[in-house]
Amino acid sequence: MTPEHLNQHLRKTLSRGRVAASAPAGCPELPLYLFDPSVLEGPLSHDEAQAVVAEPAYWSFCWASGQVLASWILQHPELVAGKAVLDFGSGSGVVAVAAARAGAARATACDIDPAALDAAAANARLNGVQVELCDDWAARPESLDLVTAADVLYDPDNRPLLEAFRAAASRVLLADSRVRDLGNPAYQLQTVIEARTWPDLNEFEEFNKVRIYLAEGAG
Repeated sequence: MTPEHLNQHLRKTLSRGRVAASAPAGCPELPLYLFDPSVLEGPLSHDEAQAVVAEPAYWSFCWASGQVLASWILQHPELVAGKAVLDFGSGSGVVAVAAARAGAARATACDIDPAALDAAAANARLNGVQVELCDDWAARPESLDLVTAADVLYDPDNRPLLEAFRAAASRVLLADSRVRDLGNPAYQLQTVIEARTWPDLNEFEEFNKVRIYLAEGAG
């Protein structure tokens, strides 16, 4: 998977779109192919803006929670070393890449967006590691040791995922900047870390505080 493949995905919604390799401030150890803001010379046209809103390329940004979770894994490799890890809603693939870099026996990026899986593959290659790809949570690998997820609870309908994750693996490592109270006592707060989406989207300051939670599996 090459940067040009990712450019082709971007140009479906933004004709000037392209990616560039950059190091997110929150996890500079992991270079990623991300949206290149230098292409935006002048405002978006109405049609471009509508296309970007209709089909946002979430995978082309490294969101604050993803950076924090990836960095946390690199700082605590014992969480993943020798283990089977699946990152749910993987986006750019940064967390799966971090798990592979930290010694996971098997790191899987799971996302329903084919472009996100292409990004995860390209970013794994950029970092000299291998990640497996999964396009359906229901078809995930068996015998998972750890499920990771970053900012997947923005939709209240996704709250049942908290128990689904616990049922699927021995442990769950979750990062979230959108929900102040998970409403699930199994998830124990580990720390709160500040970070910003890369490239910076100038989001509200409240979305720059990332909470990391750890839960034991329900099985």
